[in-house]
Amino acid sequence: MPEIPIIMPQLGESIAEAMIVHFLVREGDMVEADQDIIEVETNKAAMNVTAPCRGVLQRFLARVGESYPVGAVLGYIAATPEDAARAGLDGGQSASAVAAPPVTPTATAAAPTATDRVQPTVRGLPVPANATGASYMSPRMKARMAELGLHAADLAGVAGSGAGGRVTIQDFERFLASLEQHRITPASPMRVSVADAMRRSWTRPLATVGLPFRLDAILAHRRTSGLKVSPTLYAIRALALALAENSAPAGRLIGNKIVHPRSIDIGWAVEVEDGVLVPVLRQVDQRRLRDLIAPYEELLGLARQRRLPVEASGGSIATVTNFGTFGLTWATPIPLPEQTLVLGVGAGRRVPHWSHSKQQFVPVWEANLTLSFDHRVLDGGAAGRLLTRVAELLTHPEAL
Repeated sequence: MPEIPIIMPQLGESIAEAMIVHFLVREGDMVEADQDIIEVETNKAAMNVTAPCRGVLQRFLARVGESYPVGAVLGYIAATPEDAARAGLDGGQSASAVAAPPVTPTATAAAPTATDRVQPTVRGLPVPANATGASYMSPRMKARMAELGLHAADLAGVAGSGAGGRVTIQDFERFLASLEQHRITPASPMRVSVADAMRRSWTRPLATVGLPFRLDAILAHRRTSGLKVSPTLYAIRALALALAENSAPAGRLIGNKIVHPRSIDIGWAVEVEDGVLVPVLRQVDQRRLRDLIAPYEELLGLARQRRLPVEASGGSIATVTNFGTFGLTWATPIPLPEQTLVLGVGAGRRVPHWSHSKQQFVPVWEANLTLSFDHRVLDGGAAGRLLTRVAELLTHPEAL
């Protein structure tokens, strides 16, 4: 009876590997074609690997908690010649003879020095007062760090004893030895992915501008329209309309050219366990606010379950983050590496406002808007005008 290999599929653009989270069936179980049999986790979401055909789950080769590259054989299904033929294999040929390369885990927490394994970095340790970090690294240092999967940012808390405070290889080895005195836990693929994105984002000159805006109009619109609209969705729609009027602020600087976006696709930050996901609404400028509510709620739920579909992630030109949900009134969020802008919304507060008509202070609801941006593309004036336009649109929610 032919053995059909269970192959780690390509789970999304730029996804090279995934970690095994849970086996959904047991060895010896009968499975159907396209049935979910393995739950895996990438650096973007939790997904399922399906059975390639009908048959009996003969054995798993993969192990829970380890990562495997795309194309690795995770196990085998014993199938009839007819089912094997429907899967694209000769019914008289053992699938093991034509299977993908044997399974090789690429990440575990057990072997921290293996060069073929992806290792998390360790952060949150006490930082010496004289630590200057690895501003210069010798070829030997670079080779040792590459062996361990570390980056220069991971050595920001290392005190150097070399000339000018340079971190020497001896300093580095002492630092590694000192880690054994601390409690160490493996970082999840999500945490490592977020860390990598923020590190790449920080290579650019970033700046933030902000201003307060009145929330009263939005609160009144929610009461009178009968629509249950998240403040985040109001901000997404307002930002999309502002960028539709002038897309240059969302452009990316590539060499000596500004690349303008082809579509006003806006993402928003959703906190999940040990990280953040960014679902994306497409062509937001061409869809009314009420038409965005259902897709927004659907993608929000999928993101919180870490089951965001590939087509609903990536490719956005800007992100909205509602840090007001944490009670924060001001923050300086960082744009994603492939984006120029991130719009932040702070928590609403009841504050006094001078009314010229009444000649007295009256209570109003107010929140802060912030716009963090790549200063190579935008200057303060352009960023301020964009943020002012967003605030103006938010004070007329009936037009959204």
